[in-house]
Amino acid sequence: MFMKEQIKSWLEQGTVDVFLGYREVDHHPIPWCFTQEAIEEVDDLVVSPARYSLEKIATHMAAEDPDIRIGMLARDCNNRALNVLYVWNQLRPEQVVTVEANCCPSPLKEHADCSYLEPGTVGAYKKAVGIDNHLRLEAVEAYGPEEGRNRWMYEFQKCIKCYGCRNICPVCFCRECSLDHDDLVGTGPLLPDIPIFHLVRAVHMAGRCIDCGLCEDACPMDIPLRLLYQKVNRIAMDLFDYRTGTSGDQPPFSILGDRVTLEPKPIQPVTGAEA
Repeated sequence: MFMKEQIKSWLEQGTVDVFLGYREVDHHPIPWCFTQEAIEEVDDLVVSPARYSLEKIATHMAAEDPDIRIGMLARDCNNRALNVLYVWNQLRPEQVVTVEANCCPSPLKEHADCSYLEPGTVGAYKKAVGIDNHLRLEAVEAYGPEEGRNRWMYEFQKCIKCYGCRNICPVCFCRECSLDHDDLVGTGPLLPDIPIFHLVRAVHMAGRCIDCGLCEDACPMDIPLRLLYQKVNRIAMDLFDYRTGTSGDQPPFSILGDRVTLEPKPIQPVTGAEA
């Protein structure tokens, strides 16, 4: 009850122009924009296990109206996404006010709301052929070059290019997306070029992915995208000691300093067997 009264107070006093949360409609919680004009709707606000990218909605609102003040229901993953959006100047910390909400505690990670990322049951077919979508990153890194390549090619070839992973991602905010450019990825109804479609997206996730798991939730083909993005994030952390989403005031390129930190590597010639 205190949460709803707080939100009503913010709307009535003009602390926020809108509040993003969840409202139950036909017994389903859906994202909802609460406003002063329909303040009675706040009584229907719910806190449920439903997960949507509320901060992505906030980013679109701020792009249309840079002065808008936004309130938002925020779990730990939402706050990590907000920190990424702050450092990339998509939102300003002073224009966002949050009401904190917890999910079910989980031993999976330090964050308190990661129970939805707990390993699930492997299907009968995948179990029979030795494929487990719920492997830890360490297990995948232990693959040899050929085994790892075969595993990822198996996963990538399942992709139907629905763009669900991109569209749901809270930290995908480019107005022009590389995945829509013919020079990199064939656009249109054709199946994606393998493996370039997912590699282009993975490169863009380095230092951005907050490991919320929404991409896997949205993927109809059960591709273990979190493993891929965890890997590129680990590279960013190992090279630059940069932990994504932990701070909202560290510009992403400030970690590079004012000097070259990586020595350029010579291009290795391609042998006839590899060509």
